[in-house]
Amino acid sequence: MPITAHHIRETLDAYLVQHPEDAEPLSSLLQVLDRAGDGITSRKEFRGHVTAGAVLHRPDGRVLTIEHRALSKWLLPGGHVEPQDETLVGAALRELTEETGITADQVTLSMDLPLHIDAHIIPANPAKQEEEHLHFDFRFMFHTTADDFVLQEEEVTAASWQFADMLVTEPLRSRVLTAMV
Repeated sequence: MPITAHHIRETLDAYLVQHPEDAEPLSSLLQVLDRAGDGITSRKEFRGHVTAGAVLHRPDGRVLTIEHRALSKWLLPGGHVEPQDETLVGAALRELTEETGITADQVTLSMDLPLHIDAHIIPANPAKQEEEHLHFDFRFMFHTTADDFVLQEEEVTAASWQFADMLVTEPLRSRVLTAMV
């Protein structure tokens, strides 16, 4: 069964109990969720749609980052929710495996709730007939002792294990550092 608006709402509500300071930055997510309902997982919902990402960390304090081919940016592994995804954390794990080859049996979920939910603008992509839109990225934290990865070259041009204090986006950086202690 595909991810539902109800599952997203429950996850978001539980997250906001832990991070009430994020209510204002995520107000656009609440508005789109109220209007789009279950359609908020469709990549054709151009008011914004839900994506899922993975913060994968190792015992040495490093976090896996990938260079996204289309955006030419270093990001966390993650991407669009697919119809076969049943949960947001499952979508994050699927994306991690697809982009890096690191499988579910090589990772442990660090916490049931997202570590961070980010709303960011994705530029228009005329080749895909996509207008500028928002991604509401539910980022889950996983732990691994794996070192090696196999890149999905269609979407990823490089990957690197970076020390967590090198993450530049707040509050993600602070939350990762705190969660790793």
